[in-house]
Amino acid sequence: QVQLVESGGGLVQPGGSLRLSCAASESIFKIYAMGWYRQAPGKQRELVAASTSGGTTNYADSVKGRFTISRDNAKNTVYLQMNSLKPEDTAVYYCKATKTIVPYAAYWGQGTQVTVSS
Repeated sequence: QVQLVESGGGLVQPGGSLRLSCAASESIFKIYAMGWYRQAPGKQRELVAASTSGGTTNYADSVKGRFTISRDNAKNTVYLQMNSLKPEDTAVYYCKATKTIVPYAAYWGQGTQVTVSS
Protein backbone atom coordinates (compact mmCIF):
# COMPACT_ATOMS: atom_id res chain seq x y z
CA GLN A 1 0.00 0.00 0.00
CA VAL A 2 1.31 3.41 -0.96
CA GLN A 3 1.84 5.82 1.91
CA LEU A 4 1.69 9.57 1.41
CA VAL A 5 3.06 12.13 3.87
CA GLU A 6 2.22 15.81 3.48
CA SER A 7 4.21 18.66 4.99
CA GLY A 8 4.65 22.40 4.63
CA GLY A 9 1.40 23.71 6.03
CA GLY A 10 1.17 26.49 8.55
CA LEU A 11 -0.03 29.99 9.30
CA VAL A 12 0.59 32.69 6.70
CA GLN A 13 -0.63 36.23 6.19
CA PRO A 14 -2.85 37.13 3.24
CA GLY A 15 -0.73 37.63 0.15
CA GLY A 16 1.91 35.24 1.40
CA SER A 17 3.18 31.95 0.01
CA LEU A 18 3.57 28.36 1.13
CA ARG A 19 4.86 25.24 -0.54
CA LEU A 20 3.29 21.93 0.36
CA SER A 21 5.09 18.64 -0.20
CA CYS A 22 3.73 15.12 -0.54
CA ALA A 23 6.26 12.33 -0.26
CA ALA A 24 5.28 8.88 -1.52
CA SER A 25 6.61 5.66 -0.06
CA GLU A 26 7.48 4.21 -3.45
CA SER A 27 7.96 5.12 -7.06
CA ILE A 28 4.45 5.77 -8.28
CA PHE A 29 4.57 8.56 -10.75
CA LYS A 30 4.57 6.60 -14.00
CA ILE A 31 1.24 4.95 -13.24
CA TYR A 32 -0.33 7.33 -10.74
CA ALA A 33 -2.11 10.59 -11.18
CA MET A 34 -1.41 12.93 -8.28
CA GLY A 35 -3.71 15.52 -6.84
CA TRP A 36 -4.09 18.08 -4.10
CA TYR A 37 -7.46 18.50 -2.44
CA ARG A 38 -8.65 20.70 0.39
CA GLN A 39 -11.45 20.69 2.90
CA ALA A 40 -12.55 23.73 4.85
CA PRO A 41 -14.70 23.45 8.00
CA GLY A 42 -18.28 22.66 7.09
CA LYS A 43 -17.49 22.19 3.41
CA GLN A 44 -16.94 19.25 1.11
CA ARG A 45 -13.49 18.20 0.03
CA GLU A 46 -12.62 19.77 -3.31
CA LEU A 47 -9.98 19.30 -5.95
CA VAL A 48 -7.38 22.06 -6.00
CA ALA A 49 -4.84 20.84 -8.53
CA ALA A 50 -4.00 17.62 -10.32
CA SER A 51 -1.20 16.17 -12.41
CA THR A 52 -1.65 13.13 -14.64
CA SER A 53 1.00 10.46 -14.98
CA GLY A 54 1.90 12.12 -18.27
CA GLY A 55 2.38 15.49 -16.62
CA THR A 56 -0.79 17.27 -17.72
CA THR A 57 -2.05 19.62 -15.03
CA ASN A 58 -5.39 21.18 -14.19
CA TYR A 59 -6.56 23.57 -11.51
CA ALA A 60 -9.67 24.70 -9.77
CA ASP A 61 -10.81 28.07 -11.09
CA SER A 62 -10.36 29.59 -7.64
CA VAL A 63 -6.60 28.92 -7.63
CA LYS A 64 -5.64 29.34 -11.29
CA GLY A 65 -2.70 31.68 -11.67
CA ARG A 66 -1.84 31.43 -7.96
CA PHE A 67 -1.12 27.74 -7.32
CA THR A 68 1.24 25.41 -9.18
CA ILE A 69 1.45 21.64 -8.91
CA SER A 70 4.72 19.95 -9.79
CA ARG A 71 6.37 16.59 -9.28
CA ASP A 72 9.92 15.38 -8.73
CA ASN A 73 9.96 11.80 -9.92
CA ALA A 74 13.44 11.16 -8.56
CA LYS A 75 12.27 12.06 -5.07
CA ASN A 76 8.79 10.52 -5.37
CA THR A 77 7.41 13.86 -4.27
CA VAL A 78 4.69 16.17 -5.52
CA TYR A 79 4.51 19.82 -4.56
CA LEU A 80 1.90 22.52 -4.40
CA GLN A 81 3.31 26.03 -4.60
CA MET A 82 0.72 28.47 -3.29
CA ASN A 83 1.17 32.19 -3.90
CA SER A 84 -1.02 35.21 -3.21
CA LEU A 85 -2.84 33.30 -0.51
CA LYS A 86 -6.28 34.44 0.59
CA PRO A 87 -8.23 33.78 3.78
CA GLU A 88 -10.60 31.59 1.76
CA ASP A 89 -7.69 29.25 1.02
CA THR A 90 -7.73 28.22 4.67
CA ALA A 91 -8.34 24.46 4.83
CA VAL A 92 -6.78 21.09 5.46
CA TYR A 93 -4.90 20.12 2.31
CA TYR A 94 -4.70 16.48 1.28
CA CYS A 95 -2.53 14.67 -1.23
CA LYS A 96 -4.07 11.86 -3.31
CA ALA A 97 -2.47 9.23 -5.52
CA THR A 98 -4.75 7.50 -8.04
CA LYS A 99 -3.51 4.38 -9.77
CA THR A 100 -4.36 4.51 -13.47
CA ILE A 101 -3.87 0.84 -14.35
CA VAL A 102 -5.53 -2.35 -13.16
CA PRO A 103 -5.94 -3.02 -10.28
CA TYR A 104 -7.15 0.51 -9.70
CA ALA A 105 -6.57 2.08 -6.29
CA ALA A 106 -6.44 5.43 -4.58
CA TYR A 107 -4.49 6.57 -1.56
CA TRP A 108 -4.73 9.66 0.65
CA GLY A 109 -2.30 11.42 2.91
CA GLN A 110 -3.16 12.51 6.43
CA GLY A 111 -3.55 16.18 5.51
CA THR A 112 -1.78 19.37 6.47
CA GLN A 113 -3.43 22.52 7.83
CA VAL A 114 -3.08 25.79 5.96
CA THR A 115 -4.36 28.91 7.70
CA VAL A 116 -4.35 32.29 5.99
CA SER A 117 -4.97 35.06 8.47
CA SER A 118 -3.61 38.40 9.57
